[in-house]
Amino acid sequence: MNHNVKNYPHIFIEKILDEIDVGIHAIDEKGKTIIYNRKMSEIEGMLVEDVLDKNVLEVFPFQHASESTLLQTLLYNNVNKNIKQTYFNNKGQEITTINDTFPIKKNNKIIGAIEIAKDITKLERLIKENSSKKTGTRYTFDQIIFGDNSVMKDVIETSKRATRTSSSVLIVGETGTGKELFAQSIHNGSNRSSKPFISQNCAALPDSLIESLLFGTKKGAFTGAIERPGLFEQAEGGTILLDELNALDISLQAKLLRALQENTIRRVGDTKDIPIDVRIIATINEDPVDAIANGRLRKDLFYRLSVVSIFIPPLRERKEDIPLLIKQFIDKYNTRFGLNIDGVEEEVLERFQLYDWPGNVRELQHVIEGAMNLVDYEEWISTIHLPIQTRMKTQFNFQTEPPHIEEPISINNRPCKKLEEQMMEVEKKYITKTLSDYNHNISHTAKALGISRQSLQYRIRKYQISTKG
Repeated sequence: MNHNVKNYPHIFIEKILDEIDVGIHAIDEKGKTIIYNRKMSEIEGMLVEDVLDKNVLEVFPFQHASESTLLQTLLYNNVNKNIKQTYFNNKGQEITTINDTFPIKKNNKIIGAIEIAKDITKLERLIKENSSKKTGTRYTFDQIIFGDNSVMKDVIETSKRATRTSSSVLIVGETGTGKELFAQSIHNGSNRSSKPFISQNCAALPDSLIESLLFGTKKGAFTGAIERPGLFEQAEGGTILLDELNALDISLQAKLLRALQENTIRRVGDTKDIPIDVRIIATINEDPVDAIANGRLRKDLFYRLSVVSIFIPPLRERKEDIPLLIKQFIDKYNTRFGLNIDGVEEEVLERFQLYDWPGNVRELQHVIEGAMNLVDYEEWISTIHLPIQTRMKTQFNFQTEPPHIEEPISINNRPCKKLEEQMMEVEKKYITKTLSDYNHNISHTAKALGISRQSLQYRIRKYQISTKG
């Protein structure tokens, strides 16, 4: 038996290397890979041929040789054990391993180095996720994707300035625009970041439950009631996000206003006020003026909450950001699904640019996720991979809209605009002119327009109208 092993050493060694459950990576004295087993290929998400016979620095984006534990051992002739290393593969995916690295010598001269690696990428990701759950957040401003859209740049700058204080914030935007992303980023950028961040969707529960959930209950307040702190008490020192505030019952909005004004809450069934130190961030998915006019939002609560107002533009108004968002979502699901999709085909991008995206960024994310579930061995997402409902919705636009049009279709050389866009433009021009007529006096301008000061100020912020003469 030993005789047979001696006759076929390479076959046995290759089989052992490919079957063991640790990654093996060996390099020669010049840093070129000479051994790269199957487990290491799985850990790093690369093909053996991508690495074998190539210099480590050609394959991995290390800026310096010392950043690689393998090259470090080769250069400095040291043994490293149980060293955690986080790095990126040739596709930009983050890898985390625990390494044992040894120099290989012959006649007391270093002829290479070998690394034995254990994969802890998933464990590291779970630790980060659990760490973020301590405050209930995972988003920061660095994760907000935008290109050259000036409106988005202004929105982000306004949001960043809001991190400096504890003033209430009202975030206005259609469903799917990323309102919670902004809310979490504001919290994480503030001095409350180490304290709780608690989010509650006001439309998710009936009024009878949401009141006790927000404010807590006193034992015996109703049948089965126990002594329980509400979300305001649980968020002490931190931030509470009230999502879809316009879905909250008007009577509860009055109690919320009192809590904001007095910095106290009262549990259901109690007579004692409890002081609170909580920052309020609220979101609504419609124009606040419309919400007030239709009785879905108290005017006084709106004034109290909108100390800082942030208006997030819908995706149809920032289509130049679509390619960046596509890349972000593809990278995300490549990592999650273990795929290697490079991007979307040109026709898919054209369809996306012509589509209005009523579900905004969230809809785009779901479309990319759905498409990547349908990809087989392809490297690019094509039309056939799009979810059927998306194909149907984008097909109409793609067939009826001429491709590569730089300007809107015109009639008698006059551009056609959508009614909503035309109305907003007219409103902005009229407000700007009236402000000028009254020397930018807010009170006089509001009176002339027949609207309240607050309604005028809302529109000035919305349209970014200058109030300086």
